[in-house]
Amino acid sequence: MSDKPKRGLFGRIVRSLFLFGLVAALIAGGFGWLHFDRFSRTPIGGTDTQVEIRRGEALAGVVKGLRDAGVTAGNDIEWQLLAAKMGVRSKMQVGEYAVKADMTPTQILHDIATGKVIQYKFTLVEGWNMRELRAALKAAPHLQHLLEITSDKALMQQLGRPRLVPEGRFLPETYLYTKGSTDIQLLARAANAMDKALTHAWEHRDPSLTLKDPDEALILASIVEKETGVAGERAKIAGVFVRRLQIGMKLETDPSVIYGLGGSYNGTITRHDLIVDTPYNTYTRFGLPPTPIAMPGLAALQAATHPEPGNALYFVASGTGGHVFSANLADHNRAVSNYLKLQRDKKQQQP
Repeated sequence: MSDKPKRGLFGRIVRSLFLFGLVAALIAGGFGWLHFDRFSRTPIGGTDTQVEIRRGEALAGVVKGLRDAGVTAGNDIEWQLLAAKMGVRSKMQVGEYAVKADMTPTQILHDIATGKVIQYKFTLVEGWNMRELRAALKAAPHLQHLLEITSDKALMQQLGRPRLVPEGRFLPETYLYTKGSTDIQLLARAANAMDKALTHAWEHRDPSLTLKDPDEALILASIVEKETGVAGERAKIAGVFVRRLQIGMKLETDPSVIYGLGGSYNGTITRHDLIVDTPYNTYTRFGLPPTPIAMPGLAALQAATHPEPGNALYFVASGTGGHVFSANLADHNRAVSNYLKLQRDKKQQQP
């Protein structure tokens, strides 16, 4: 019997095994790809968490960080393959990232590779003084608190404004920051924002404005900010103070007096307080106080550089919201009497 049929049979068996193996490999590969594709597109589930990527951390460290944060989706090889497929293996960026239950592995790696870090908000409130701003920054989470060991003078030197005091120099608005940012970095942005806002307000001021320079506008804006929270009154109050300055009349504004009292102010201004002479007592001194008394917002800057024309030289709280404006002392005294009577009536009506 010839060996040829045997060799033919053996060859067919080998080819069949090869084809079987190839088909099996293709099927396995197909299932593997489907599993990998499903992994890359399926939300990770679990609970929302965060992961922090540190400087110099490779992809393996990122995956470990995800595991430590409670992410159980996929295996390490699948995360590595997905990063390679996305072309982001060497693009992991430093920072803190949100990892939400409804995010897919693809979305997570995309956020880390593009630096979509968690951002926190800090709102600098209109009318805050520097003491209040320092306290708010001290309580802000995830900031490095350097202000605690930095004096006002040193702060302004670091911000490139060595001849200025910090009061009034930071624009009230909401600032975003990332974990690890410093409070001084945040204030640098607020100072730049105020510089731009003040420059814009001064360059677009009313042509008839008699204030000498942007600093005077900033000081007046800070007084306006503290005198009223009623939007429609800001320009009226600015007009009163500008007219007083023009005729050499004392400003007699309580917020400036209170600022000058500093920590000795107990919440109620007295007649004695009005005669205690400080650089900020506008009842004992003429002109504007030497510095701003608070952080004015954009509306107050607009009012200070566009004071409303008129003849009012006085104003007093109405007792029902807002103020009553008067052109002469007699009318002002009547408005004061009405306010005091309204306050007495309110007290008598209280149980």
